[in-house]
Amino acid sequence: MSDPDKVEGIVTMSAESHDTLNNRQVIAYKAHRSQYIKWLCRMGNAPDKLEGYAHDTSKVYASVLDKFHRWAWEQGGEYTLDLTHQEADTYLRNMVLADNEYSDSYLHNIKLGLKSYFRFRDDADEWECEITISSDSGAKQPKDLLHQDERKAIREASLEFGTVPSYHALDPEGREKWKKYLGRRFGKAMRDVGPTEFERANGFKYPSIVHASLDAGLRPIEVGRAKTYWVDLDNAALRIPADESSKNEDNWSVSLRRETAEYLARWMEERPMYEKYDDTDSLWLTRHDNPYSSSSLKYLLDQLCEIAGIERGLSWYAIRHSTGTYMAREEDLAAAQSQLRHKSVETTMKYDNVSIEDRRDALDRMG
Repeated sequence: MSDPDKVEGIVTMSAESHDTLNNRQVIAYKAHRSQYIKWLCRMGNAPDKLEGYAHDTSKVYASVLDKFHRWAWEQGGEYTLDLTHQEADTYLRNMVLADNEYSDSYLHNIKLGLKSYFRFRDDADEWECEITISSDSGAKQPKDLLHQDERKAIREASLEFGTVPSYHALDPEGREKWKKYLGRRFGKAMRDVGPTEFERANGFKYPSIVHASLDAGLRPIEVGRAKTYWVDLDNAALRIPADESSKNEDNWSVSLRRETAEYLARWMEERPMYEKYDDTDSLWLTRHDNPYSSSSLKYLLDQLCEIAGIERGLSWYAIRHSTGTYMAREEDLAAAQSQLRHKSVETTMKYDNVSIEDRRDALDRMG
């Protein structure tokens, strides 16, 4: 006989959660938990293949989420099933910084459990947790980091990426070769490739994406969400409204280099040439007319690294992490917090990694 308080052999609701809720909330929460546990066991590990997690893993993740829900109810002062990415960030950060000094494996399981929950919810925006947890040595500052010379090399590579010779400077044979290449690149018949396509290949979309991301530490989701009205060319800034800002509830004004503002100005001039932007205020779209994502930006960064001679795998977050690290070093944590749009300075503290030597030099300068 099956146990009504269990699904797939896993307890649907802890006694602590039961005692927190009223009768109606208990029924709603138990139904929600039943769906989540079934999903974990039957398809959570690989939904496309209908492959679930092992029973012990499902049990751990179910427990993680039960505790996460109770924490959210306590923080918010009310019962809800609509938990946010920002709450997950805060919850995990609190666990990392807690005096209890939780083990690395426990923190790692919390992070994976939270990730599984947002996949179960099928959120349109993937939860992109910035806290790196190692099973060997706990929460650490990000290793996925562009060094200063690499930042410069990536900037320069963005000016080279995808460029082609001038249409009018090519002889007929060379022009045919490049027309064939651009036809494949833009999905056009070779006969339809002309000077406009050559100019498009040498446009400023990629330099504007890369330079803006290096300056503002744009997350992948922010590159995808970026709108034309974010761009303030006169003041060389991005102004991100609260309702479009990732992981916080504040309006943000983010400083840009004048060089970056120039590339954005050129892109804003060029952008109306392409039909796919006619009915959207998206600042950038992929060549398949989609907003940029982690995967499409990873592909772009891989190409830039190849041009720049950077021979190691990096994610788009390497750009953001480097912006935070060097802003904190050149200015202070407050400047890094503002530039990276962190609601809490605790999130920014991971970028406070000035070396002992640099601190000694600072003491020498201070006298």
